[in-house]
Amino acid sequence: MSEIKYEILNNIGVLSKSASGWAKELNLISWNDREPKYDLRDWSPDHEKMGKGVTLSKEELLALKELLNSIEL
Repeated sequence: MSEIKYEILNNIGVLSKSASGWAKELNLISWNDREPKYDLRDWSPDHEKMGKGVTLSKEELLALKELLNSIEL
């Protein structure tokens, strides 16, 4: 299995942190030298390990923002 290459271009923010130090973060990431995408997933404190996540284009992130703004919390 080939190694996944990634570069965190912008750490937008942390949604939550666990007792172990892992954080659920929204970042702008370039995966395998491709066009950057918005990425929501859990990261270890040193950003060497990651959990499963969701990667969104700018258009998908804008659609999600609209959906979230339309719901009553």
